[in-house]
Amino acid sequence: MASISVSVPSEQLAENLADVEGADVFVWKMDGAPPRTDIDLVVPPYMTDGDPLAALAGVRTRLVQSQSIGYEGVADRLPDGVVYANAATVHEASTAELALALTLGAQREFVRFVQAQETGSWSPVRAASLADRRVLVLGYGGVGKAVAARLAPFEVEVVAVASHARTEAGVQVHGVDDLPDLLPSAEIVVLTLPGGDQTKHIVDDAFLAALPDGALLVNVGRGSLVDTDALVDHVRRGRIRAALDVTEPEPLPADHPLWTLEGVLISPHVGGATTAMFPRVEQLIRRQIAHLQQGEEPENIVIRT
Repeated sequence: MASISVSVPSEQLAENLADVEGADVFVWKMDGAPPRTDIDLVVPPYMTDGDPLAALAGVRTRLVQSQSIGYEGVADRLPDGVVYANAATVHEASTAELALALTLGAQREFVRFVQAQETGSWSPVRAASLADRRVLVLGYGGVGKAVAARLAPFEVEVVAVASHARTEAGVQVHGVDDLPDLLPSAEIVVLTLPGGDQTKHIVDDAFLAALPDGALLVNVGRGSLVDTDALVDHVRRGRIRAALDVTEPEPLPADHPLWTLEGVLISPHVGGATTAMFPRVEQLIRRQIAHLQQGEEPENIVIRT
């Protein structure tokens, strides 16, 4: 079996992968010069400050395996000759869990209950249900499908929308061109799209204006999907509610109006941040090592520079 050199960003991950036959696993946090000029598989750190990808200059590698699903802007930061894979299969379940939690928390007014608990106030309310609602899932990739699967038992009507129309596994997926016809009846919209120029501010004033009064916007995709000024305006007027794991800007400044507007629930970009992440990252790296050892195409390749 061919020997594979693998750099990982933490001692724990190196220890967990130490039993992989034929893999020389060592720690490189990518915060300094590379310990070697040839590294078959490089795993950068997850959501760190700075730009660890700049450390790849001068390194010959067969695969860079990200720990994130999103990869907007990455191609511009990679040196030539790099094959880059995203972390599909790692974050979908956890992100979908959070999308469901945000949706339920907003519909059932958990913010009100938390505030009442702080003062010891018994404060019942007749809240909006999730059952019987029409939920538009905008983005039907891995996360969008995971969200739709978790919504199904809640007795909702799920409407899937993606960049282009298709039928997938028996599901009718609408194209974004259908949004003008779909939005007026969408009581909940869950955003799972990636960032980038093609999706920037897809949720603008016209999009929000087309939604019915009281509609809920849930964003677990990227903050850049939403025109924040337009969202603030609609929420402030009581037209729209929002449950956001991602924002623009991010982190959200302490004095931003979204923090204090009624009808807004915010989590700090933690969609994939659960105990499921690192075991799934490890499983993905193990599979990628095996692919390289066997001369196979790695999984999840999204960029070749």
